[in-house]
Amino acid sequence: MLDHTVGSPIADTKSPDVALERRWSERKFTAKLVNPANRRKHRVIVVGTGLAGASAGATLAEQGYDVVQFCFQDSPRRAHSVAAQGGINAAKNYRNDGDSVYRLFYDTVKGGDFRSRESNVYRLAEISTQIIDQAVAQGVPFAREYGGLLDTRSFGGVQVQRTFYARGQTGQQLLLGAYQALSRQIDGGGVEMHARTEMLDLIVVDGRARGIVARNLITGEITTHLADAVVLATGGYGNVFYLSTNAKGSNASAIWRAHRRGAWFANPCFTQIHPTCIPRSGDHQSKLTLMSESLRNDGRIWVPLSPGDTRPPGQIPENERDYYLERMYPSFGNLVPRDIASRAAKNRCDAGFGVGPGGLGVYLDFADAIAHLGRQAIEARYGNLFDMYQRITAEDPYQVPMRIYPAIHYTMGGLWVDYDLQSTIPGLFVIGEANFSDHGANRLGASALMQGLADGYFVLPTTINDYIGGGDFDTVSPAHPAVTTVETEVRARLGRLLSINGTRTVDSFHRELGLLMWDHCGMSRTDAGLRKALERVPELRAEFWSSVRVPGAGAELNQELEKANRVADFLELAELMLLDALLREESCGGHFREEHRTGDGEALRDDARFSHVAAWEHGGRPVLHHEELTFDHVHPTQRSYT
Repeated sequence: MLDHTVGSPIADTKSPDVALERRWSERKFTAKLVNPANRRKHRVIVVGTGLAGASAGATLAEQGYDVVQFCFQDSPRRAHSVAAQGGINAAKNYRNDGDSVYRLFYDTVKGGDFRSRESNVYRLAEISTQIIDQAVAQGVPFAREYGGLLDTRSFGGVQVQRTFYARGQTGQQLLLGAYQALSRQIDGGGVEMHARTEMLDLIVVDGRARGIVARNLITGEITTHLADAVVLATGGYGNVFYLSTNAKGSNASAIWRAHRRGAWFANPCFTQIHPTCIPRSGDHQSKLTLMSESLRNDGRIWVPLSPGDTRPPGQIPENERDYYLERMYPSFGNLVPRDIASRAAKNRCDAGFGVGPGGLGVYLDFADAIAHLGRQAIEARYGNLFDMYQRITAEDPYQVPMRIYPAIHYTMGGLWVDYDLQSTIPGLFVIGEANFSDHGANRLGASALMQGLADGYFVLPTTINDYIGGGDFDTVSPAHPAVTTVETEVRARLGRLLSINGTRTVDSFHRELGLLMWDHCGMSRTDAGLRKALERVPELRAEFWSSVRVPGAGAELNQELEKANRVADFLELAELMLLDALLREESCGGHFREEHRTGDGEALRDDARFSHVAAWEHGGRPVLHHEELTFDHVHPTQRSYT
């Protein structure tokens, strides 16, 4: 359970030792280049077609690389980035409200509770301004003011309006922009696209990533694909909790397989709870639905002033309502960061003030905004979100307040990468939510789309040049022992899953694991709860491998086999998440240990012991490496949003 060792420290050696504002420009200049004619000789595998993957594949192909790309959806445009709603941050300062690259950098480091690298965060803020220009040039229909200028709004954790948006469909519109760029390359032969194909393992030859083993989800065919570099853009691992805002197909197998092949996993316990989700409606619900954080711009969050008040919200007068975020955090009000808003909602519900079935909900009320701005203005800003809420709950949010409750959303942890976005396996690059690099212990709203596009359009195309331009790449034969061994192991693993023929469904194991993780490694964690879960997860994993039932065969469409393979990986990842959470004896961002809180119940960091990235190396006994974090520009303080 606690059997691990502490290894040597790790450091990011790729960030230039110059002034913060010059690091990215210095790195771009010192990075090796590859002659355009020579790029055609190099093949790059990109796994994933969300914002990070689609932008990376399109840009690398535009540069001249031979790109082979994979997604398990039937089309790249169905990647889960399509579900992002509220917006994308950029330090354009169109509002002239005091925003700047440095302020976006500051807000992000502070919002992440001082557990992120300054170099990476400043680069992200710097590139943010270019992303908007790129998207507008692609025709992304951002919302505009009456005069035609791009409109912006606020998100949690900031006091400026830097979030660009397209109603509540920003992810969809940005993905369509990246998808059309990718489609152009597919049509021109620069990208070889494999849809309905899932990566099952990573091929490492002579210490370098040289390919993947994949399965065609329609035919079941197992194939090997070789290249000079591999890029993982496969998203996060929120579905380890079973109930999350992620699409049901979202999984951790690509990064977990890479971890088992030698890529270190950083900060696995850093998971984000989103405060504005539709509450669960039953024990057999399969996923949760996100209501965009942008709704907190105009919606007011409240609960009844008296516990156990079951009156309809319209019958509760103003003087009997507790607008608790406005009361507790007067400077930021309803726009406090996600981790703070989520814990506040949980605390109100735990104290008996919650509303709706089981008391697991708070109100998000638009009555004041509609009275002040008019229904037409609210429809223009949030109409599709209101329609979605009404279809799911059969309640009209124009007439009655929404009911919301926190849920698992994003994962800040992921594979460890350096400033070049390269993992501890040379030639394996990890971008977007699949890496750990930019958000610390809590991601600010509207920063996921920013990071995915920054990595794919601007960072990776520079840094992968440096890698490819720096070494010889011998041709790897499909018959190479390192290749055939991985393929053999993949076939054996699938065969084993099909042969167990037990009595329990895959979903029953996943549901039990998810509830265990939510109870003990969710919004709040305790020493006793984490230890209890660490005892149960290995038992559950053993039961899975002896009792799961996977019907059908491997050489056919078999969604139960797909799920079983992914849940097997979740069962391993969950144990690492629990161990990481147990050893981090502090509260920071989304990692809230009940034993470590301030007098007023806020997260209490321990900078003396835990101002580091926890990077885990796979082995019989996991090895924990520390990357010490240094803060030369934003000095760690107790976060205050009052």
